[in-house]
Parts: sequence; structure tokens; C-alpha cells
Amino acid sequence: MTEWKQFFKGKRVTVVGLGLLGKRLGDITFLSECGAEVLVTDLKSAEELALSIEKLKGYKSIKYALGGHRFEDFENRDFILKGQGTPFDSPYILHARQKGIPIEMDESLFVKLAPKAKIIGVTGTRGKSTTTLLIYEILKKSGMRVHLGGNLKGMAALPLLKEIKDGDIVVFELSSWQLQGFGEAKISPNVSVFTNFMPDHMNYYKNDMEKYFADKYFIYKFQKQSDVLVLGTSMKDRIRGPKRKIVNTDIKDIPKGWNIQLKGEHNLENIACALAVARSLNISDDTSKEAVENFKSSPGRLELVKEVNGIKIYNDTNSSTPDATTVALRALGNSVKKNIVLIMGGSDKNLSFGDLYKYIIRYVKEVVLIPGNGTDRISPDLQRLKISLRVEKDLKHVVEKAYSLSKPGDVLLFSPAFASFGMFDNEYDRGEKFLEIVKELK
Repeated sequence: MTEWKQFFKGKRVTVVGLGLLGKRLGDITFLSECGAEVLVTDLKSAEELALSIEKLKGYKSIKYALGGHRFEDFENRDFILKGQGTPFDSPYILHARQKGIPIEMDESLFVKLAPKAKIIGVTGTRGKSTTTLLIYEILKKSGMRVHLGGNLKGMAALPLLKEIKDGDIVVFELSSWQLQGFGEAKISPNVSVFTNFMPDHMNYYKNDMEKYFADKYFIYKFQKQSDVLVLGTSMKDRIRGPKRKIVNTDIKDIPKGWNIQLKGEHNLENIACALAVARSLNISDDTSKEAVENFKSSPGRLELVKEVNGIKIYNDTNSSTPDATTVALRALGNSVKKNIVLIMGGSDKNLSFGDLYKYIIRYVKEVVLIPGNGTDRISPDLQRLKISLRVEKDLKHVVEKAYSLSKPGDVLLFSPAFASFGMFDNEYDRGEKFLEIVKELK
């Protein structure tokens, strides 16, 4: 029996957060299959989580405490597996600590149990997913045994223990919340990438950028002298603490003549980061070139969905901040004429929209807004700036209105700049609903 399987066998585990993304399902089923007694607790009700619960039926060792947490479920456990949406200062997590119960998160627990694998971690406010996937594709093209995980839809970390072999490489996209687990475990990846750092999640961090950076810091805080830290172009001279082997990237690092399909300077920055990782692993530029040239946009990230009647339609649902939508406008905007019909709006994260307004004025001919408290906040600003805007009651009406306002040669851009809470389960659900509506456009 492998060591990790023995580690889980017979353990009493409280899993905090079930959700609907599918990621937690993988960890929960894995724990059950390893012989753990699993208790799943979530603030959402059984009715709200019905889709996930249905997929877990048949696992007799899984029990539920839904619709709220109970202190008793954080007692007499071997460890708590905390979801990234639950803060470490939650009264329930603090209660477990007082009882001497270890707090784990899935990616960091995976790293502790797979010590002979090489871990590459990618964080940053923007560009994490694209950079992670670029690195994965380059390594795969080179013939290395490589696995993908972390903050990607449906990617559970613990089940990777069944596949991993000594010397394998695992590429993780890591959000600030997932990095809390690395801080708890006092570990950092062998190769760390920090793409950039901009305001985000200020509703969670209470408008404190230092607290936000403190979580990101764990991407490299515990690195050894032999480890590598790759910094995006805007991160030079912004790193504090002990210095490791640091690689500062520049888009000039990309050889001239590469036929790159990704749009925007931000994607050149992502490619520069991926290329730096490849070079640190002694992968030739020829191998990287082939992988980069064949790489198209990640789902939900400036993704060209289709072209209808000369109108290019982009799904950029993962742009949940003003900075991200600004990047999309800069990548797609026409400097000669306003050619973008922008769909945006949603749930507020207490972020500044000053720069985004400038680019809306420059590139956007019409704005169609999704309802939400964030939309309520920016609508008066857009009106004062004399930006043509409309608010529709639901996403279907939003998309149909935006399409009706578009003409051949225009770009219909779905780049919300806000969180998806309220109308949607998450940004992936938001993007999938957008794609379903777009399919029906004629």
C-alpha cells in the first residue's frame, strides 16, 4: 500500500466547502476511496448543492452537514480540509485549531505527500491560467511526464497522487487563497512564477493590498536556494524577503519571428514567463516555439467563440476585475474607430474603475450591462461620461441587445469586470451560459 493511501486510511476528515465546480468532488471521492470517513459541510443548502450531491451518491462513508457550519463538526477530527473560500480566521477554523486539529488545503497537502515530484506554481492577479497552460504544453511537448492542477475548473489535486511517479512535474495555478495552504504548511514550489500584482478581491481583503500580497508571498517565501523564482515584467524590484534564483522576464526574451496566435501585450508577458520556466528546465527554444505557436486562448480568457455576420464574439468571462477588462479592450480595440460592443457588470468587489473608463471612452461604442450591485455603482459614472449604455434584466436579453447593436467589423466582447455572484454560480457558469446564448445567434 502506498504511503499516501496509508496516510488517509481511517482518517476522520471534515471537508469545508462542496461547491458546484467539480474540483471538490474529486478530492472528496478520493478521500472516501482511500478509506477516510468524510464529513462535508457547506453554507449552501442541500437543495443548492443538489448537482454535486447527486454525483457523490453511492459513497457510504460520506456524510453531510449543509446549510451552515456546526462547531461540533470541527472537533474530534484527524484534520480539516479547508476550501479556498473559507478564511483561516473563520470561527470554525479557529475552533479546530484550539482543539489541536491540523488545517490542510488540497494543493499544499498534495505537495507534502508527493515529495519526489517537482512542483511548478504560477500565481499573479492576471495571466495565471494562460501561463500555467503554456508551461504545461511546453513541458508536454518536450516529452516530460507532466501533470496539471490547481485553480483550474474541475482540477482536484489529491487524486493526482494516484498518477504521480518519482521525478514527475506538476504545474499548479495557485490563487492567493490556495497559497494560504502553502503558508500554513511552510512550503513553496520548486519553480515559482509571479506574473503581476494588481488590485483584486478587495471585498475579501477589506481594501488592504498588503494582506492580499501577504498571501501571494507564499509562492516563494519558503523556496530553497536551489529553487527558481520567475517574475513577470511588472514584478521586477517588487519582491521582498530572502532572494532565491530570480529570473526577471521581458517580452524581448521571446525570439523574433514566432507566429503567436494569442492577442495582446499581456499575453506576450505570459509567454515570456513560460519561456523562462522552460529555459530553467533546459528545454530548447525550438520545442517552446512549437508549443507556443500552436497555443490558442484559454477557455473564458479572451476566447474567440465565433464570427457571425462579420461580428467577432469573444468570451472573456474570467475577466472579473476592471484591470482585466482594460487589458481585453487594449488587445481588441481599434485605434481608428470605436468598434467594441462591451457586455459587463455584476457583483461588486470594491475596485477602482478609473483606468477602465478611459479605455471604454477610447474603444467602446456601446455598453450593455448585466444587473448587479457593481452595475448599480458604475452606471451613474458611465452616464456622466456620456457613454452609451443599457441595462437588461438577464444575460439572454443582454447578449441579444449587444448583438443587435453590433455591425459587421465590430467586436462583441463579454468581459464583465465584476464577480459573478448573484446571477451565476461562478465565472465558469457565467461563461457557459453566455456560450449557450451565443450558439443561438443567427
